[in-house]
Amino acid sequence: MAADAHSLWASLAWGDSGYGDEFVKGVATTLFISFSSYAMAAGIGLLGAWAKLCHIKALNRTGEVYTTVVRSLPELLLIFLIFYAGTRALANLLVMLGLADQGLDINPFAAVIVALGLIYGAYLTDVLRGGIQAVPKGQIEAAKAFGMHGPKRFVRILFPQMIRFSIPGLGNQWLNITKDSALVSVVAQVNDIMSVGRSAANSTKHFVFYFGATAIVFMIVSAVSMYFFARLEKRANRGIRRA
Repeated sequence: MAADAHSLWASLAWGDSGYGDEFVKGVATTLFISFSSYAMAAGIGLLGAWAKLCHIKALNRTGEVYTTVVRSLPELLLIFLIFYAGTRALANLLVMLGLADQGLDINPFAAVIVALGLIYGAYLTDVLRGGIQAVPKGQIEAAKAFGMHGPKRFVRILFPQMIRFSIPGLGNQWLNITKDSALVSVVAQVNDIMSVGRSAANSTKHFVFYFGATAIVFMIVSAVSMYFFARLEKRANRGIRRA
């Protein structure tokens, strides 16, 4: 038994004889997917927050429908819909416009990034909307009285405080997106953490050990992420008197 346990731990060594380097590459792939999706989601979130707070009814309702639909459906189902239906629709559109040949295949790596970005854009919409609403209106009115135009008010006053108020929610969604990146292994082989763990488990039949190792890797990523956001929140609140 001890020899078997030793050989299992030895299988996590670096190089051709172990899966250690594969797990490290899986971490890099997971972080790349998460960063790319999160950046896309943040951009969508800013637009969505603006749409939900603006006085144009069409945009307001579009933002409400978008966030309601995404928050109502399971993430895995949305990934299936966006990955399969979305890529097929995009490929057909490009072919129809004469920009691609028949039988075009959309890169699955890019497709999963877009899928996660669209999903988490809805969650970040409400996070950033809450951050915007937390900024005292008197400061915006004072900036208008001083003659600040809209973009300058956003850069100088609204955005820094919005981010400060939103950091806890942004951190939570980052943790969620790193975990949900594991769902993409269901639709595409992208060599992320989950794909590496599943491949190792299927090859060796030591499912408990390798899925346990996968869980430990995810916990390490989450612990580092929580530390980073805690430091970021502390830095953002420097000089702020708490009630």
